[in-house]
This record gives sequence, C-alpha cells and structure tokens, in this order.
Amino acid sequence: MKSSLISSIVLASQVLALPSAPAVRANTAVKYAGVNIAGFDFGMNTTGAQDMSKVYPPLTALGGPDGAGQMSHFVKDDNLNIFRLPVTWQYLSDSNIGTFDTTKVANYDKLVQACLTTGATCIIDIHNYARWNYEIIGQGGPSDASLVQLWTQLATKYKSSTNIAFGVMNEPHDLDITTWGNTVQEVVTAIRTVGATSQMNRHETWLTNVVLLPGTDYTSAGSFNSTSGPALSAVKNLDGSTTNLIFDVHQYLDYDYSGTHTECVTDNIESAWQPLANWLRQVKRQALNTETGGGNTASCEQYLCSAINFMKREMRCGTLIVVSSNTDVFLGYVAWSAGSFDNTYELDLTPTWSGSSWTDTALMKACIAR
Repeated sequence: MKSSLISSIVLASQVLALPSAPAVRANTAVKYAGVNIAGFDFGMNTTGAQDMSKVYPPLTALGGPDGAGQMSHFVKDDNLNIFRLPVTWQYLSDSNIGTFDTTKVANYDKLVQACLTTGATCIIDIHNYARWNYEIIGQGGPSDASLVQLWTQLATKYKSSTNIAFGVMNEPHDLDITTWGNTVQEVVTAIRTVGATSQMNRHETWLTNVVLLPGTDYTSAGSFNSTSGPALSAVKNLDGSTTNLIFDVHQYLDYDYSGTHTECVTDNIESAWQPLANWLRQVKRQALNTETGGGNTASCEQYLCSAINFMKREMRCGTLIVVSSNTDVFLGYVAWSAGSFDNTYELDLTPTWSGSSWTDTALMKACIAR
C-alpha cells in the first residue's frame, strides 16, 4: 500500500473501463482469496523510512487489535484462505546488515503462528519498497547481500511449512528493473539454498514454498508485462525451473491508482488484467494479486467485484451461462486491509467485534468474502 499519493505511476495506457461483469459476490473458484493483516508495517513510507512509534501490531498480547480473531473469523465465516502479514525490515532488525532483533522477531512470529493455526496460507511480506531509509537496495543503498541475509534468516525460520509464502518485497519503485531482477534472483537462490522445501507428498513430488516476485512501478499489474515481466522471468530456482515462483502484482481502482481514495472508477480489466492474462499465458507463468481494494462504497463494490470475477467469471445471457476463466494464470487476490486499521481509514476491511460475533465491512461482504 502506498502511504502517499503517487500520481507518477499512472500510465497513459490505463484508461477507465466500465465493469464488464455485474457487481455480484466474488466467484468461489479462484484458488486463493484473502486479506492483508497490517500493523507491523505502520509508519513505513514509500521512501523506505519508518516512524517506529507508529507500529501497531494486530495482536492483543501486544496491546493491539485481535488479528488472530480476525483471521479465524475470515477463514470460518468468509471462506478466505490466505493472509498477507506485512512487516518492515527495520522492525525485524535494527541494522540493514545485522541479525534479527530476537524480541521483535518473536512478536511478529506470534502473528505468523496465529495465521498458520487457521490453516490458511501466510505470506511473509517485507514492506520496504525496495529501500532502507531512502536508499535503493542493490542500487546505491544496502547491498544485495544484506537483503539475502535477511531472507536467509526468514527462510531458515519458516521453511518447515509449505503454508508459508515468501513475499520478497512490497512495491519496489523508481529503480533499474534489470538490476532489481538480479537482486530478486539472489534472494530466491538463498531461500532455496537453505532448503525452503517440505517432504515429498504422496505423489513423490517435492513441494516448495511459494516465492512472490515483485516488479517496479509499485509492482503494478497495468505495466507488469512490459516493464517488470521480462526481467523477472529470468529468475529461476536452483534447478533452473520456475516452480512456485509467482509474480506479485498490485492494482487499485481509484482515479490515480494509488489506493488512497474511497471511490473507485475502474475495474482495470481492459487496461491491466486482460493484457496481463494474455502475457502470462504466453510465457506460461502465474500471478497473485496481493494488494487491491477500495472504500466501503457502492462504486468500489461495483468495480472490485467485477475485477475479482474476471479471474473466473460467469455471465448469464438468457438461459445460457457463459464462463470466462482466468484461473489458469491468476491464483487469486489478497485485499487491503484489515488488522490494525479502523473505520477512519479509507480502505478499512477490519471486522468489528460485538457481543459474540464479528461484523464485516460492506466491501468485504460484497466482494471479498466467498
């Protein structure tokens, strides 16, 4: 999520599109559906600088909201099965070349373990915009080796569960994508080298943790195929395969694509999702939308439902049902955001607890829950 208005990433080719499907509840056929559980990332700016005093962990044990209860509710009542857990490099380590702060890592691990308890897939997301305090990783700032050290420690800690996915970096921007591709390759190599795999399954196939590969332009879906895709397509596993190396894309629906407004104006199908689907099929790859969302407004219900249903959409023409499936290339969506947000936040998806039950926001009910 961009913490400030970023108009420079609005592409001229991204024109407003009317929804090409009626606003109906999101289709259940998509593999992953979920929501971000934010709080450990609070205070982080797109510059990679963080005001640590604003960190607000979504854990009652740490004085915050009940993130564990939220996730349990989302799984049991809304049929969600994936959560992204943003955390910053600065929170996990006081130095960009040092080892973990064991106390803070233990705090974050409480959220990870609460997520794993639900049976959902849990994304470890380093929410730093490819930066540490204004400087770009591997491009004048911290070295690739520093980021590799961070991910080596994380992969070592969480490699035992294939319900853990590794989100290499949140929303890189304004960098050299070829150089960044090389940085991502080093991280993937490190993750696989420490053995981020599980035992063979009953089909005698090795299962590996998903690694999410982010591009530049805030990993925009609208520009991914032309700007980020070629460089990231070269990233490989140790054996030269691309198994479980999934492209990480974001796309918001407000007028400047920043995700900072309560009204939505486009479903992005014609300008982003259809071109990306075509390209993914061409290169035989898949993507996961780990950030999308809008306000709890009628316009966002209309356009977000349309965008989600594009992944696998059913349309009725008289008595004929036409199915247009894109689940071969799109694994699903993770909406922004619940966790430590409240109803003063424009894109709030945090459910409220009253008596003995949770109540979802309007947008969660209309589009995100299944």
